[in-house]
Amino acid sequence: MTEIASGAWAAALTPLNEDLSIDHAAYDAHVRWLFATGCAGVAALGTTGEANSFSVRERLELIEHLSQGGHDSDRILIGVGCCAAQDTIELTRAALNAGFHNVMMLPPFYYKNVSDEGVFGAYARVIEAVNDPRLNVIIYDIPPMTGFKIGVDLLRRLRETFPDTVIGVKNSSGDWSAMEATLAELPGFKVFAGTEQFLLQTLRAGGPGCISATANVTSRSLAEIYANWRSDKADAPQQAATRNRLALQKHPPIPALKEIMAAVRQRPEWRRLRPPMTNLSNAEAEALLATVRELGLDLA
Repeated sequence: MTEIASGAWAAALTPLNEDLSIDHAAYDAHVRWLFATGCAGVAALGTTGEANSFSVRERLELIEHLSQGGHDSDRILIGVGCCAAQDTIELTRAALNAGFHNVMMLPPFYYKNVSDEGVFGAYARVIEAVNDPRLNVIIYDIPPMTGFKIGVDLLRRLRETFPDTVIGVKNSSGDWSAMEATLAELPGFKVFAGTEQFLLQTLRAGGPGCISATANVTSRSLAEIYANWRSDKADAPQQAATRNRLALQKHPPIPALKEIMAAVRQRPEWRRLRPPMTNLSNAEAEALLATVRELGLDLA
């Protein structure tokens, strides 16, 4: 089993060409920029990356292009969860074959009010079909998108059944009590917070860090928190990170983050989104960029 890096990870945005296909050159440049600005790792093809707006073929192409970048596999996490098991299996195998052993796996999310037994069965089917000792799975718990929570009991069962494969969870519920309970009840399980708002709390409770959308633009300050989390030197940066997150999340996250990137890079093409996402209005964009200036974010 390979390791997965600790610290603040960015859930990477996906830049697009004019025809709304993935701009692979810009994507690679963005990944390198995220690493250069202090990200512990990059999660590709997650919610922030608009993954579920891309076909399986498009995702396979991104995995292939990403593999050519020479990145440390411990610092790359590939999003692979789909509604159809066979699609998840295909993406997981492609990630492994490309040298990426860490994947973030959504449960099948179309059907709501499903049982823990059903969710367990969905994960078991994929893991057993892939049947590869190299595989590390981070369970992706994002109730606002899936419509259901993945609780401690289900995580415990997955860990006990697949101890060398299911290594952690990304909890994007926004509920610190759920993250805290998982950290307490499953020692050694890699519980990533889905927001930097809980980065320091997670680290001090024994977790590895966070995987955050807003880390696309806040990575420098988050690296400072991770570097100093064992001392009170991290307290003030965490307060600032929480302030920044709460201010930025008032805006629709993907359009807002792409608007910021367009301004930072002076590349208006960064504003491109796949429907159903829509761009901010001019007034919304001006208000957002005013907020960025007020926060004093270091986006050089």
